Amino acid sequence: MQWLAKFIYFKILGWKVVGNTDISKSTIKKAVIIAAPHTSWHDFYIGVLLRSVLKVKTNFVGKKELFVFPIGWFFRMLGGAPIDRYNKGNKVQAIAKLFKERDEFRMAMSPEGTRKKVNEWRTGFYYIAKEAKVPIIMFTLDFENKQNRISEPFYPTDDIKKDFEYIHKFYEGVKGKIPEYS
Repeated sequence: MQWLAKFIYFKILGWKVVGNTDISKSTIKKAVIIAAPHTSWHDFYIGVLLRSVLKVKTNFVGKKELFVFPIGWFFRMLGGAPIDRYNKGNKVQAIAKLFKERDEFRMAMSPEGTRKKVNEWRTGFYYIAKEAKVPIIMFTLDFENKQNRISEPFYPTDDIKKDFEYIHKFYEGVKGKIPEYS
C-alpha cells in the first residue's frame, strides 16, 4: 500500500513532505499530532496518505456512534478509538486514559475543532498532551504550496500563552484548501 500512497501523494497530487520526516523512525510512540489549518474534507485523505507515505501509525478519536457495524470496523482499521462525547466525564482525562492504556498511540486532531474559520483554537489538544505527558507534533495542511511540514516533538510547559505563541508561529502563512477559513 505504501507504494500506492506515495504514487498518489507525490506523483498524482504533487505534494511534498518537509521537516521531521523521520517521525516513523522516532522513539516517540505516543504524541498528540495537530493538523492545521483544517478547512476542508480534503484534509482527511491528505492525512491518511501522509501517514502511509511516512509509514507512521496514527490514531484519532470519534464519537462512539461512528464505531458501530458496518462502518465501525473501517474506522478502527484507520486507527480510530471511540469516545462517549455525551458522558458528563472529563474528555481530556478520558482521552489521556487512552494514551495510558496503549503502548503506541499518536492521536491526530484539528486544533480548530471545525473546518470553518475560527478566531481562537480550542485548547483540548494542549491539555490532553499535558495530562498524558506526551509531546505535541505539529503538521501543516498547506494547499497553496502542496506541502505537509512536520515539527519536531514539542513538550508543553506550564506557560500556555508562550506555548501557543510557539505553536501558532509554526503555522504562520499556511493556507488551507479554503484559504478564507485559514
